[in-house]
Amino acid sequence: MAEEDTYTLYTRGIELLENGDFAAATVPLGKVASREPGKSSVREALGRALFRSRRFSEAATEFEAVVEQYPTNDFAQFCLGRALDLSGRTDDARRHLAIAANLRPDREDYRIYRQRLRAS
Repeated sequence: MAEEDTYTLYTRGIELLENGDFAAATVPLGKVASREPGKSSVREALGRALFRSRRFSEAATEFEAVVEQYPTNDFAQFCLGRALDLSGRTDDARRHLAIAANLRPDREDYRIYRQRLRAS
């Protein structure tokens, strides 16, 4: 059996993600991420699939890779903060949620999560 090309795997993973089949999406997106570790769009999509599959520590790893490459990516900062918090790393989460909220002060959801962690 021929190995699937990266684009086909990526599009299948995105389709599964968009259709709410998060656990299944991690399989093709994980393959693409291993082939293309420097592609932030792939790492972000995989992070989203892992997060929605409640695999928070693994999701945090993917979002950390995006943030390392693009520290001003507010969505990745926010997702990293949420994944860290749900992994029990609340102190680390505070920093990333604050960065996300400062990058996009218009995002009420970012502010709400930042405030929740400040209060805890």
